[in-house]
Amino acid sequence: MTANISSPPVSGGWAQLLRGRNGVFSLALAGGVTLHAINIYIVTTVMPSVVAEIGGLDYYAWSTTFFVVASILGSALSVRLLRKTGARGAYAAAAILFGIGTTFCSFAPSMPILLGGRVVQGLGGGFLYALAYSVIREVYPQHLWSRAIGLISAMWGVSTLIGPAVGGAFAESGAWRAAFWSLVPIIGIFGMIAWLVLPGRKAGAEGDSSALPGRQLFLLTVAVLSVSAGSTSTILGINIAGLLVAGLLIGLLFRIERIASVRLLPTGTLASSSPLAALYATVAFLVISMQPDVFVPYFLQILHGQSPLAAGYLAALMAMGWTAASIVSSGTVENKSTSRLLIIGPLTVFIGLLILCATLPLSSQGQIIILAPISFGLVLVGFGIGLVWPHLVTSVFKNAPPSERDLAAGGVTTVQLSATALGVAIAGMTANLGGLIDPGGITGASSAARALFLGFSLAPLIALLVVQRVLRHARSNC
Repeated sequence: MTANISSPPVSGGWAQLLRGRNGVFSLALAGGVTLHAINIYIVTTVMPSVVAEIGGLDYYAWSTTFFVVASILGSALSVRLLRKTGARGAYAAAAILFGIGTTFCSFAPSMPILLGGRVVQGLGGGFLYALAYSVIREVYPQHLWSRAIGLISAMWGVSTLIGPAVGGAFAESGAWRAAFWSLVPIIGIFGMIAWLVLPGRKAGAEGDSSALPGRQLFLLTVAVLSVSAGSTSTILGINIAGLLVAGLLIGLLFRIERIASVRLLPTGTLASSSPLAALYATVAFLVISMQPDVFVPYFLQILHGQSPLAAGYLAALMAMGWTAASIVSSGTVENKSTSRLLIIGPLTVFIGLLILCATLPLSSQGQIIILAPISFGLVLVGFGIGLVWPHLVTSVFKNAPPSERDLAAGGVTTVQLSATALGVAIAGMTANLGGLIDPGGITGASSAARALFLGFSLAPLIALLVVQRVLRHARSNC
């Protein structure tokens, strides 16, 4: 298979995507991603307040890990659900699950109950996010795919304006539970809109909707949870054991995926000659590089004296940078420009992480001289990922076999969410080893922040090495 990294030619631009029937579809798809993203930023913002009331600091990262693991399952199931019920039914089911999980979280008396709610919420959120990529191919012409992916990315930016505001306002008023249940009526309204505007199941489209790569999903889930379980300990041997178990399980997963008749990813993805392997790997390492962000609100409150609201907005700068770059980058169509972006993006992420490593661990208690470079570093990390994201996703679509492009679309979110879950688990492990719990306080937070951002700066460098393979395939195709 030869690599194709160019985006499809753009005809009509944003106006064509946002008007008429396309505009109605855009409203539904963007709405689902917005709900998923707003919830993430609300939870990120309120988690310090949640821990202060119900405890569980050593399980801080598990709230995100459990949510993302469940989202992986939702992502993998999304193609089957879409074929069985159509976009209309799939979005309705996703909204119902998301609403149930959100309600559960709002009444949680302890961390284990909250984690259970996050699992249900994550399943619905995984559906919402993965369905957006799959339905793009169903409702838009190919020349609008890149723009539609840019629109989805833009919703993360919109969510950074809403999520931290909602979460911060409720956290500062001592009512973090209200941050969850305030979403429930909005979820209900969204579900009704999606049911009214999206297409139903096409005749004869059910296909193999019952088929599920159960062995691969089981191995992936256990791998993530093994890292998460190891991350709660401050004993290095237990941390290493968790990583080793995860590595063995992922290796077994790859072996099964190569020979399975029901797969997580398109045919031939794991072959040494496949550009899809390099594309998915680039997605994974770039996503991993931003996972220390889950601890940024905590560091900003402990080390820099920020309120929950201010800390939430500052932490959201990473997503704002991703959004801004995706919107700009989605209109770039030439091969040469795209190739440059695939190099510049990971380098930008690396520089941003180094800036954060140098500045975030300092205890400033609100001094603008430190907050300014912290903000710049957060924006750079997101901006670097956003530069390459639309082109990575469209390249996955175009390099997949035509009959498996639905699977390729679901694969993007499966890889993204898997990388997020593993990244968050490793971030939790790194933070705990770095002193987040022992000695804790300002000293522990400073040490943990330095360890996190220095360690995770390796991820964009690996992405930069992997993307060279994508570019070599593209050059051989010219």
